[in-house]
Amino acid sequence: MRILKCRRNFSFIVYSLSIILMLGTSAPLRAAGPSPDELANMIDQMVKRKMANLGKQMGVVINLSGRQRMLTQKMSKEMLLIYLGVDPDQNRLSLGNSAILFSDTLKGLVNGDASVNLSKTTDPNILEQMDRVSLLWKSFSRYVLAALEAQIDKSFIERVAEENLPLLKEMNTAVYMYEKAAGADLARLAPVVNLSGRQRMLTQKMSKEFLLIAAGISVPENQANLQKTVALFDRTLKGLRDGDVAQRLPGTPEPDIRAQLDIVEQRWNDYRPLLEQQDYSIEQVRRAAELNLPLLKEMNTAVKMYEVLSDSAS
Repeated sequence: MRILKCRRNFSFIVYSLSIILMLGTSAPLRAAGPSPDELANMIDQMVKRKMANLGKQMGVVINLSGRQRMLTQKMSKEMLLIYLGVDPDQNRLSLGNSAILFSDTLKGLVNGDASVNLSKTTDPNILEQMDRVSLLWKSFSRYVLAALEAQIDKSFIERVAEENLPLLKEMNTAVYMYEKAAGADLARLAPVVNLSGRQRMLTQKMSKEFLLIAAGISVPENQANLQKTVALFDRTLKGLRDGDVAQRLPGTPEPDIRAQLDIVEQRWNDYRPLLEQQDYSIEQVRRAAELNLPLLKEMNTAVKMYEVLSDSAS
């Protein structure tokens, strides 16, 4: 089934609030109108409220733009599983859903989407970067559609292995631009939301690299890549908990988030040994297909908790 046939229709709502309207609803005015000092104070309060709302929205933006990175790798993983014959019908369904989510989120980041609390991107530099992402997605989505509709061969997967990386790279650049745009109020937590979100991507990237090895594609290169991805995930997980100056991670004192990171670590301890052994048989491929998803799920829960924390701090 083509993605376009199963898309949901989202309404993209753009907020436009003028100073006059906001002043008119904030407090009753005397017949003669406010004094210059009163007017200046009202405008100052309005700007502070608007900036507070913007700070809360930036936590969502960093989370969801970061999720886009993960989806580039998840779609690549799902195409590999289809090629390797692992639950092809289920993985085609998952692939279609991943593509719909990527496409909808991309539009929401650019145009705004009130249903997920995304405001419209107005920064011209970020919009230019998102144009680059959109062009790469237009190219990459052709592979998604082909994988949904027809049998795929090794040469097809080799092209997917090459073309997913530029999309990941440019989306990652956009995430860091959004992080920088969050400003001073989120200077401590914006990197935490970003890098915890990157952990989601790494769960899928390492799975993709394991499956590329199993498929016999650029084996030495992907073995080296897999080792680096595993090491980065492990280091970042420790940094999220206890701090890592080089990664701009201050550590997590909040008991509820630390408890969630404990769950992530448990899922990681389940999955990591499979990635580090040298058995790429179909049995191990099926185990990888099963074990990566609980890790992704629990890491996503942690990211959402960091997002909520950033909202309360803004």
